Amino acid sequence: MQKKRVLILSEGFGSGHTQAGYALAAGMKEIQPNVHTKVIELGSFLNPTVAPWILSAYRLTVSTNPALVGMLYRKQHDKPLKRLTALALHKLFYNHTADVIRQLRPDLIVCTHPIPSAIIGRLKASGLDVPLCTVITDYDAHGSWMNRQVDQFLVSTESVRRILLKRGVHSNSVNVTGIPVHPTFWTKEDKAVVRRKLKLKNMPTVFIMGGGWGLVANKELFYQLAQWKDRVQLVFCVGNNQKLLTKLKSSPAFSHPNIVVIGQTKEVSKWMDASDLLITKPGGMTCTEAMAKGLPMLFCESIPGQEEKNCEYFVSGGYGEVLSPLVLDRWLHAISTGGTAAAPHGFRMSPYHSTPREVYRPERCAEELVELLNARTAGSRPAELRRSLWASM
Repeated sequence: MQKKRVLILSEGFGSGHTQAGYALAAGMKEIQPNVHTKVIELGSFLNPTVAPWILSAYRLTVSTNPALVGMLYRKQHDKPLKRLTALALHKLFYNHTADVIRQLRPDLIVCTHPIPSAIIGRLKASGLDVPLCTVITDYDAHGSWMNRQVDQFLVSTESVRRILLKRGVHSNSVNVTGIPVHPTFWTKEDKAVVRRKLKLKNMPTVFIMGGGWGLVANKELFYQLAQWKDRVQLVFCVGNNQKLLTKLKSSPAFSHPNIVVIGQTKEVSKWMDASDLLITKPGGMTCTEAMAKGLPMLFCESIPGQEEKNCEYFVSGGYGEVLSPLVLDRWLHAISTGGTAAAPHGFRMSPYHSTPREVYRPERCAEELVELLNARTAGSRPAELRRSLWASM
């Protein structure tokens, strides 16, 4: 059987965009094994010298001046990338994108970040004959995602779909699929079994993520959590922050039988299955993974902009609360005395909880892409797939 080729393009501004790309690659392969995928962070791939400097500057700005990030996000929220900006990006960083596409010969191109989507859009306007699907990986739709050459938008929620419709995208070209997660998040393991696999005690467990952004180093949060360490197991995940990992593992404050410190891991799915509560920043991918697992969340330190919108969605939907000392104590008391059954009223404690208007199925985004891919390889043209994308100018 002939392999069907999918090129998935992202950028490294935050790990969620690329993570979504790999989730799609694995999901499509799970659904249709003859699909061959390639995930590329386009800027880093084409400019391995310059791109890390840009990404470092971005992360530094987010960490040291989040108010500026929020101001820029709001100011440009309803504005697409300017034509001159897209042209400059193309000339400076993406001039060889066409060569990559000619070499890989994809049947479908998927973008999980607005910049590669804009670059591929320029190539399509110049004659590239490959369908372009853009997956919006947040619970909001910033104007930079807007691109007239996109054949299909896949979005997180009905509210995001409405934003795109107001901006002139045809209703047939926007599907609500939810944000994609890796197939390991499509199902849930037994809590006691997975705790044994991870060498954890079979007791109420809190999973704390966000060490790379300083969350684990929050002294007030740690002090409050430490008051519960005899009744609640605490798992701190510091990601790729090796310096913090070494510091915490050597700290007497973290030396307790019920405190576990881990670094970067490929088994987040298992750690979530083992947990009763997640404390995290409201990143779109992490929160969607927890939602798929039915794991309640407490949110702190939102980056102004898209993380604020993510937080609003999950709080209003009953999947989490904004962290405060009072809220944290209430949750720790609940899970230490009665597990999830004693959780605060109004929370959706089981995976795939739905309302009549919106159902989250974690495999749906990958399914939609496989359907688009099969339509393409069966002979449909991109113009037919687009179905009058822009309802109005």
